[in-house]
Parts: sequence; structure tokens; C-alpha cells
Amino acid sequence: MKKINGLFVNLFSNINKSVNLYRFYTCISFFLFLFYFNINARSQTTKSEKMDTIKVGSTVPEFRLNDQNGKEFDINSVKGKHNLVIYFYPKDETPGCTAEACSFRDQFDVFKGENAVIIGISGQSVASHLEFANKYHLNFTLLSDEGNNVRKLFGVPTTLGMPGRVTYVVNKEGKVVFMFNSLFNAKKHIEEAMKALKEIK
Repeated sequence: MKKINGLFVNLFSNINKSVNLYRFYTCISFFLFLFYFNINARSQTTKSEKMDTIKVGSTVPEFRLNDQNGKEFDINSVKGKHNLVIYFYPKDETPGCTAEACSFRDQFDVFKGENAVIIGISGQSVASHLEFANKYHLNFTLLSDEGNNVRKLFGVPTTLGMPGRVTYVVNKEGKVVFMFNSLFNAKKHIEEAMKALKEIK
């Protein structure tokens, strides 16, 4: 009986040691993850600081990209003729980006009444944009920024390792008069852009 009791004592002792070892390695892994995330976040901040950031008062930069139909879109074709709502979004088909795009679609006529052209930009391909536009009946321009060159040109920041969601309102003189940065409050971009347009004289 003493031998059996001794076996159980040893067994539970080994289990307890294993549990403690597991907890130890879990804690180490967690702290290593936090360390990596912090270093990566600092790296992203440094990179964004090196970019030329477009701010309120900046002139919208010149660029050309292909739209969802594969046709080249030149910003100069609308700059100086219309107010512009240029919004950068992370990715086609994600819940937030879909809600944002559909809200712009539903308010298209209201924006048109303010002489505004809506332009959505993200890093997916022309084919992805076309599928996205057709699926949700989007009635405005989506531009394919593969390589994120225009995103970098504007200095759109990365948020939590994801491409940021930023909207710029540009007046007919080509000046940025308003910008709104919110990754998670996607639909508020439409509301804020409309407020800014109504304040343009």
C-alpha cells in the first residue's frame, strides 16, 4: 500500500511540475509576443514618419491608377473640376469595408449634389475590385493600388498591422480641406465627409 501511495505522490508531483512548466513557457511566449508587437509597431511608426504625409491644407498629389474596369484613371481628370472624396480602405469584402462602400453607394446622389466625386483606393487587384463592385452594385470609382504606392504617397498610416482607413475631402482648388482617420468606425467616414463638403464655400 505504501508503494502505491508513493507512486500516486510521484505521479501528482510530476503532473504539478508539468503544469507549472507549461505555465512558465506560456508566460514566456506571451511576453515574447508583446515584445515583438512593440518592436514592429515602432518600426511601422518610424516608416510612416519618413513618408510625406498629406494633411489639411496640402495639395492632393498627382497619381494614376487602374479602376475596377481596367481603365487608367488620372486624378487630373477630376481635380480642379469637382470636389473629391478620396477614401483609402484596407481590403475588398471585409465587413467594415463592405459597410463603408455600401454607405457611399447609398449616399451617391447626395454626394453628387455637392459636386463631389467618390474615389475608393485599396491594394487589391483590378479583378478583385470589379468583383467587389459588381457584387454590391457600387456606383463609384475603385482604384487598384497594388504595391500601395499611392497609399505611401499620401502617407496613410498602418493601424495594428493593417492598412489604415482614411478619408480625404478635397475642394475644387485641389486642396485637402478635411481628413478623417478611423479603422473601425467605417460608416462614420461617410457622415464626416458629407459634413466637410457642406462647409466648403
